[in-house]
Formats: sequence, C-alpha cells, structure tokens
Amino acid sequence: MRRENQSSVSQFLLLGLPIRPEQRGVVFALFLGVYLTTVLGNLLIILLIRLDSRLHTPMYFFLSHLAFSDVSFSSVTVPRMLTSMQTQDQSIPYAECIAQMYFFIFFTVLDNFLLTSMAYDRYVAICHPLHYTTIMREGPCTLLVTVSWILSCANALCHTLLLTQLSFCADNAIPHFFCDLDVLLKLSCSDTSLNELAIFTVGMAVIILPLTCILISYGHIGTTILKVPSTKGICKALSTCGSHLSVVALYYGTIIALYFFPSSSTASDKNIIASVMYTVVTPLLNPFIYSLRNRDIKGALDKLFNRAIVLSQ
Repeated sequence: MRRENQSSVSQFLLLGLPIRPEQRGVVFALFLGVYLTTVLGNLLIILLIRLDSRLHTPMYFFLSHLAFSDVSFSSVTVPRMLTSMQTQDQSIPYAECIAQMYFFIFFTVLDNFLLTSMAYDRYVAICHPLHYTTIMREGPCTLLVTVSWILSCANALCHTLLLTQLSFCADNAIPHFFCDLDVLLKLSCSDTSLNELAIFTVGMAVIILPLTCILISYGHIGTTILKVPSTKGICKALSTCGSHLSVVALYYGTIIALYFFPSSSTASDKNIIASVMYTVVTPLLNPFIYSLRNRDIKGALDKLFNRAIVLSQ
C-alpha cells in the first residue's frame, strides 16, 4: 500500500545550468566571484549602518534587514550550485531539497515585504515630512520588520507542509539549479490542486499586494514631487528614493518576467536565466546601487576607510 503523505524518492537530481562541460570552469569562477562579492558587499552595508550613527534611521534600518536577506537569499541556492558544478554530483537529498525550497520562498517573500516597508518610509518622508519622526518611530519600524519575518515564515511553511504531503515517483530530475516549488509540483504523481490553489492565493498575495502598495506609495510620491516648485526640491526628493526605486524595478521586473510570462517548458533557458537574475544578480547589484547613488552610504564608507588608515599607521 502506497502512503500518499510520504515521498517514494530519497533524493532528486538538480540538472543545473545549461552549460557545456568545457565551460564549467569559467562559469564556476564567475558565480563564485559574484557570490563572494554579494556576501561582502551586503555585509559591508550592514557594518556601515551599525557603525555610523548618521545611518541610524528607519530607511537604513530596513536596508540592513534587506542586506541580510539578500546574503541569505543567495546562500540558499548558489553554494549548492557551485558544489554540484565542482563535484559533478547532481543529487540532492529529499530533506535538503525541501529545506532549500522553504528558505528560498522565505527570503523571496521577506524581500517583498522589506521593499514595501522601505517604500512606505519614503512615502512618509516625502509626502508627510512634518510627521515623519512621529510616524516612523522605532516601535512601528520594529513592528513592520517583525511582521515581515512572521508572514514570510508562515507563507513558506504553508507551501512546505503542503508539498510534504505529496508523493514523488519515478521521475526525480529537476531541470533547474535549485529546488523550485513549481518544478517540484510538476514532478509529483499526487493531486497538486491544493498546492496550486495555495500558490494562486497565499503565494500570489505576497507578490501582488506588496507591489501594489509600492506602486501606490510612489504614485503619491510622484504627485507630491510635481507640486514642488523648485528644481532643487525635485532633485532632492528623487535622490531620497532613486536607489530604492531602482532595486524595486530590477527585483520585480525579473520576477514578473519569470512567473507572469513563463515559457512553455519549465526547463527552458529563459526561465533559468530569469531565475539567475533575481536569485544571483539582484542581491549582487543591491549594495552597489545603494552605495553609488547614496551620499550617506558613501560618506560612511569614506569614514570607515579613513579610520582603518589611521589605525594601520
């Protein structure tokens, strides 16, 4: 008798990136460099925010959590992919695959909520500047981040528990470089209607609702900016939210391209490239976007370098 709530496979095969064997060394070095740069860049932002008192503001409080989330987000998929490329071992245990899927969903959703909190912060700062210190106090900011973590955990746990009720039979090859929920559902030989319902309700809500809130916030910000009579005031307002808007466009652009305009085959190069964009490239670019377009971050970085030079002398 087959038990429907227990997988009949003990491991999956991650087929990885569609590259030729002779390209493996170059691709490995490239992704290793990208991953190390992502980790060091985001950890540097966290360090700067912690050390510089001028960055102890709500916006940078949210940014520090986003940087930590980006480091964790990349660490969920990239090290496993690099290990497989180096050892040429494509197998991944069932439990590890489920855990990877859980944390991938968790940090994806957490990024959505943190970007939404940052958009709300910019909305209050530009549209209600006189009430900013009253609204964006430490308590409400901490509450926003705490709720983001709790909702992200609940969403990931929901999909994970539903997935563990499915059975996986003969086909255990995953045409991807990580355990993606959508691909795993297609490999299952059980009824996945409940899982698909969860994706289109709970899963879609954590993407559509945050994006809607971000668009509404920036709609109000744009209206407020247009009312500013001076060009200097407009430039100052744009500079306060330009970095965040760039990250939002990059992050949601790749997600929408992947999940709202999917190709006919889950193994297509288009899907894998889009996944690489938002799992590898976006966390890499975030620290550069915020450091290159933000005078506060650059000032804190100069201060840190000057302190290091003094201590080394």
